[in-house]
Amino acid sequence: MFYRHLQGPIEALLFASGQPLPADKIAGILNIHIDDVYMLLDDLAASMSAEARGLTIVEVAGGFQLCTKPDYADIVGKLANIHESRLSTAALETLAIVAFKQPVTKQEVESIRGVKVDRVISTLLERMLIKETGRKEAIGRPVLYGTTSEFLQCFGLKSLDDLPAIANLLPDTAQEG
Repeated sequence: MFYRHLQGPIEALLFASGQPLPADKIAGILNIHIDDVYMLLDDLAASMSAEARGLTIVEVAGGFQLCTKPDYADIVGKLANIHESRLSTAALETLAIVAFKQPVTKQEVESIRGVKVDRVISTLLERMLIKETGRKEAIGRPVLYGTTSEFLQCFGLKSLDDLPAIANLLPDTAQEG
């Protein structure tokens, strides 16, 4: 390929970014066509997976990111002394409601869950998994919430379109009735 010499610069950009880098931004930086960026990323990802390398390229949150291969998570975890921070069941339920119903108000989440969600919403905001997206045109103008790009990264989604259909998540008995 004519642009093969740009694989190194693309790898360096992905490494330096630390966040998902959109293909159009890579194309602009390298002054090449976006289709060439996709071909270069595919070639680079293929060569990384074929070799015994510790990194891979993943498409997530509307961009591409250089990540550690899952096979090496334990080793990297020891180096970084990472303590996994898990979400509670309440936080996961609330996050799921926000993801599938966004934009959604706190009151709407509470009516679905049947309990107050003030602390859970605060936790999800602190972890930057959700954000305020505006105000609802209703009495009191309640805050609307939606998910963030950090949410997409955390769950390995390219976009919200990658969320499963709600019907696929229901038990078979619920689908029949």
